[in-house]
Amino acid sequence: MISNSQTKVRIHADHVGSLLRPQKLKETRAQLWERGVLARFGQETQPAELSTIEDAEIEEAVRFQEEIGLPVVTDGEFRRAYWHYDFMVGLTGFDLEEREPESKAGTFALSVVPVISDLLSFPHDHSMIGHFEFLASVARNTPKISIPGPSSCHFRTAKADIKPTQYRDTEVLFDDIAKTYAQAVDAFYNAGCRYLQMDDIFFAYLCDPKVREEKKAGGEDPDWLIEKYAWMMNQAIKDRPADMTIAMHLCRGNFQSNWVAEGAYDPVADAIFNQTDVDIYFMEYDSDRAGGLEPLKLLPKGQKQALLGFITTKSAELESIDELSRKFDEASKHVDINQLGIAPQCGFASTEEGNKITADDQKRKLELVVKTAEKIWGVVKVPSM
Repeated sequence: MISNSQTKVRIHADHVGSLLRPQKLKETRAQLWERGVLARFGQETQPAELSTIEDAEIEEAVRFQEEIGLPVVTDGEFRRAYWHYDFMVGLTGFDLEEREPESKAGTFALSVVPVISDLLSFPHDHSMIGHFEFLASVARNTPKISIPGPSSCHFRTAKADIKPTQYRDTEVLFDDIAKTYAQAVDAFYNAGCRYLQMDDIFFAYLCDPKVREEKKAGGEDPDWLIEKYAWMMNQAIKDRPADMTIAMHLCRGNFQSNWVAEGAYDPVADAIFNQTDVDIYFMEYDSDRAGGLEPLKLLPKGQKQALLGFITTKSAELESIDELSRKFDEASKHVDINQLGIAPQCGFASTEEGNKITADDQKRKLELVVKTAEKIWGVVKVPSM
């Protein structure tokens, strides 16, 4: 079992990170993209007119989160188009190429594909360092930034799109991904970040029998991938300073209220809980697709926490606080209630299009997070991290 012995602040109310994009921001990005002055993903230098709007909308979003009572605030991912590609395309050696999209039943396909074109590393001038620094400058509560987890660089990158000959040895590739993320962790820490979230959703994908069969058909052992993905995560974070909290978010897809995968956490629970030094796990639990609560019994006693996503961002229907309390009673049969917390199952806008709910729906969901945490754990405010 891997566990950081440092006593850290317990967080009982939080959210994954992304918020519905304000209409003015969406319209401005679309206009600039159509004019050819804005890249779809991860442009290092934004047009001044866009940056001005982003700054104002982010500051308003931070005030919104703080007024609701959330102890942790994010920038809503307002400077991104997608949860992962904007970060990944900023890595040295990682590119996106436009190609004809492939259609799959029940899913969507982008016209871009990830390509590892050269040896990987984290550049000192990655744009998301600046994203965090601005967030921290306007936040009164603890600022958090989320980035895609290490597995994101591998899971959907076809073997033919991994160009460096050194990376024909997958162990070498995984070692470089881990080193790249360790560099990122250091860079965010040096920028003042004390709460960094990794969206390592592909652990949850590898719980889906269909996805597991697809990986086997492609010559990959899904259980080996789970072990290696956990190894990459741990290598990336194991040497971080003791006062830095690392979270991992798991879900099964979140595009305009649609999902991709399903399956209980059983295949990955031991790997994520006991083979990584992650502090907090954001776990999707808003439908039967996530399976039962039994895997929580593998969460080691102590400082680690699981923030359970019983509240959905995929629909407007508001959950009952009494029903949420009942679910936490069930969860507490498997793990100490004080090691639990609540958050929505995923972001409200993992992509700039956003889920099919309104801003009012979003507000009610986040208010419910705070009210539920207050009912179960009392005060949800935490010291600044």
